[in-house]
Amino acid sequence: MLSVIIITKNEAEHISRCLASVSWADEIIVLDSGSVDGTVDLCKVYTDKVFMTDWPGFGKQKQRALDKAQGDWVLSIDADEVVTSELRMEIEKALQQDCYNGYEIPRLSSYCGKQMRHAGWWPDYVLRLFRRDCGQFTDSIVHESIIVQGEVGRVHSPLLHDAFVNLEEVLHKVNSYSTLGAEMLYQRGIRSSLGKAILKALWTFIRTYWIKAAILDGRQGLMLSISNAEGAYYKYLKLLELQNRQPNQ
Repeated sequence: MLSVIIITKNEAEHISRCLASVSWADEIIVLDSGSVDGTVDLCKVYTDKVFMTDWPGFGKQKQRALDKAQGDWVLSIDADEVVTSELRMEIEKALQQDCYNGYEIPRLSSYCGKQMRHAGWWPDYVLRLFRRDCGQFTDSIVHESIIVQGEVGRVHSPLLHDAFVNLEEVLHKVNSYSTLGAEMLYQRGIRSSLGKAILKALWTFIRTYWIKAAILDGRQGLMLSISNAEGAYYKYLKLLELQNRQPNQ
């Protein structure tokens, strides 16, 4: 039995395509944290296991979804991801084998309409398929991961990811992820300064555009490199703000 778990908040633009791509699964579990755009109603078209809850951060929220799963195997996907028919066949084949307790899936992400083949975005192997009794999520508020006990294999067909549909979404995610990233760094005791924020942004652009060859992805490669740099800049500026709110920091 395969359970698919998804967390949502205001994902009406993506969720129907996502859910349709996994409608063949034995169980679909959705945890929503306050959508106001009709996401919940769209989810209920595909599954009766839609739950509303608060927002504790990505890692803890996905663990909540995992705790509700009943399948022997679990596939964790995001609302802006799609399982292709080729990937479905590989997943179904993997479920019949006893070689591994988890599988990494290559993720092919798009940025403003272009599938990115460079910039460190491809092949972007993510651990998403695992035996329920062998895996758990880290409790990170952002950039969470799955820890699996035992051997992990790989499948070859990609998981499609609409990472950034348009520039409005780019700006929204840069803002939200830089805030979460700053909070996580602060909790780890990392400190910042204006100079550090500037240097982090410059290095992020150089690494993305030149070292990871985003230049080969054309106009979108340049746009991605700039938005990555902005994300780093604002993350460390927001970290500086957090420091300044505390005495003797």
